Parts: sequence; C-alpha cells; structure tokens
Amino acid sequence: MFQGSSPFSDYVDATFLTIVGVSLLVLLGLLIAMVYFVIRYSRKRNPHPTNIEGNVPLEITWTVIPLALFMGMFYLGWEGYRQMSTIPEGAIPVNATARMWQWTFEYPNGVTTDTLYVPYAAPVKISIRSLDVNHSLYIPAFRIKKDAIPNRVNTMWFKTPRIASYDVACAEYCGLQHSYMYTKVVSMDSTAFERWYQAASARQSKTYEPILLSKN
Repeated sequence: MFQGSSPFSDYVDATFLTIVGVSLLVLLGLLIAMVYFVIRYSRKRNPHPTNIEGNVPLEITWTVIPLALFMGMFYLGWEGYRQMSTIPEGAIPVNATARMWQWTFEYPNGVTTDTLYVPYAAPVKISIRSLDVNHSLYIPAFRIKKDAIPNRVNTMWFKTPRIASYDVACAEYCGLQHSYMYTKVVSMDSTAFERWYQAASARQSKTYEPILLSKN
C-alpha cells in the first residue's frame, strides 16, 4: 500500500489521507466540545436554565468552516477525476470485454488474451464493454475502477512505472461466479512486450505491426 504504481496512485493516496486526517480532527473537535458543554452546562453548575437568543458570529463560523472543508474535498476529487479522464495522445488502444465470468482484452490487430500485457511506462487506453450484465474493471494498485455496462463504452487509461504484475478484479457483483473474474496486468519492458505481441499475433494468425514503433 502507498507504493506508486500508476500516475494516479500517489494522488489518490494523498487525497485519502487528507480526508481521513481532516475527519479525525473534526471528530476530535466535536468530542472535546461535547465534553466541555456536558461539564460546563451540567445541571449541577447551572440549576436554572438560561434562554439563548442566538450568536451571529458563531452561526457564520460553523457555516463557513464546513463549507470550506467540503469545497476543499470537492476540489481534490475533481482534480483526481480530471487526471484520470485526460487520456494522453498516442496511448495504446486496448478493448476490454466483460462477460460472466471472464475478461477478454483485444489489441489493435485483433489479438485477444485473458491477461492484459502492457509495455512499461507507455500510456494505455482501455475501452470497456460488457456482453451481458454490469461488471467493473478494477485495478487496486493503480487506484482506478471503471464500470462495464451493456450497450455502452467507458474508457480509462494508465501507465506503469515499473516492470511487475498487478491484480485485476471485477468490483461489481455480477453473479454466482463473480469471484472468478480475476486476472492480471503484466507490465513488460518494450522488447519483451514486442516479442510477446509478435508471438501472439502469429499464434492467432493476425498481422503483426509493432505497437511501440508505430507510436514513435
């Protein structure tokens, strides 16, 4: 956890910790205020209640402070959404198709696989579809998730900062074998990726054109 694995993971983690920290401070402040008022205005200390007409500065304070906190959290969420929605030019296009209970990934020349192989440090654009019910493509290490909905195409993008493999899951309950929809993103160096792509193209009788060279 908290190990950068995509362009978004560090930002999402920082946003999460910021919101948790602010929430803990608010909780602590409320607890302190509650204890203070329980003691300060107990029946023992105040046997005769006093009517309070109002306090304008206090009303403004407890309106402005929550509004500022809310708008700050809104900005953090919007900025994260903007980063995830701005797909770089030249990103490698891959189609992801969900069905009960499997993921299928299709590359530009028609090669299909149930594991997503990607070149290290290259942006990849995933177009997500569903053939039956709602699914959700979730890559926990990348902090990204996008729903797969019938008759609709959703998109996400990412790039990997290191050579490694990452879990992929379905985050939308889609039936009795929902838990079977696990696969991997395998990040490879450019040479190993092109070798894999060429071999997969030959096995599936597809025309091979180097993906990375065509982006240069």
